[in-house]
Amino acid sequence: MDAPHIEIDRLTKRFGAFTAVDDISFTVRAGEVLGFLGPNGAGKSTTMKMLAGFVTPTAGTARIMGEDVVDRPVAAKRHLGFLPEGAPTYPEMTVQGFLRFTARARGYRGTEAGDRVHDAMRATQLEEVRLQPIETLSKGFKRRVGLAQALLHDPPVLVLDEPTDGLDPNQKHEVRNLILRMAPSKAMIISTHILEEVGAVCTRAIVIARGRVVADAAPAELEARGENLDAVFRELTREAA
Repeated sequence: MDAPHIEIDRLTKRFGAFTAVDDISFTVRAGEVLGFLGPNGAGKSTTMKMLAGFVTPTAGTARIMGEDVVDRPVAAKRHLGFLPEGAPTYPEMTVQGFLRFTARARGYRGTEAGDRVHDAMRATQLEEVRLQPIETLSKGFKRRVGLAQALLHDPPVLVLDEPTDGLDPNQKHEVRNLILRMAPSKAMIISTHILEEVGAVCTRAIVIARGRVVADAAPAELEARGENLDAVFRELTREAA
């Protein structure tokens, strides 16, 4: 069996006396879409930031395509598409300008850079706003710009923090379809608080509470533990409190 695309081994992050992420371990293989669930403050975003190399772990390791995110950060990030919390960009840039900048930062030039930008805008339906400054866009369009930069280099690993946040129902449907189209060839972690999204796109779900993994199963298996997924989620996170 091929090695996992994502390996998280006893990952821990402390901020002073507070432990945000507490000794968690899991792997994600190609073709898996992992829903990463938990209440606010559970440690989801901190885990994703450690995996993406934005926060240094206190202990433990994280690897992307076998590359340690601390020891070999540039090599690891070449394999990663990351949509952070809030989808930060350069707001004064146009959509097209920002994605061209992203393409250059990823090492693309000339026709290939143009093709990458075009494909990313088409996949996320941004053509109609390509010449608008990002700061003038709605929250939903800003989210799509963040998603476009994560997809631009066609990475084998995607880590997406709330990818449909701020999108209307039609846009959510489009993003979910995009995730399903990409899923067979990639390993994905999707943080979400929308439980219906887990059932719609995820092959597996991890529930984290107080920095610890409290469940790791297929969404249908989790749902079968109670009245519905929402009820199971509340029970799991209440037990960990």
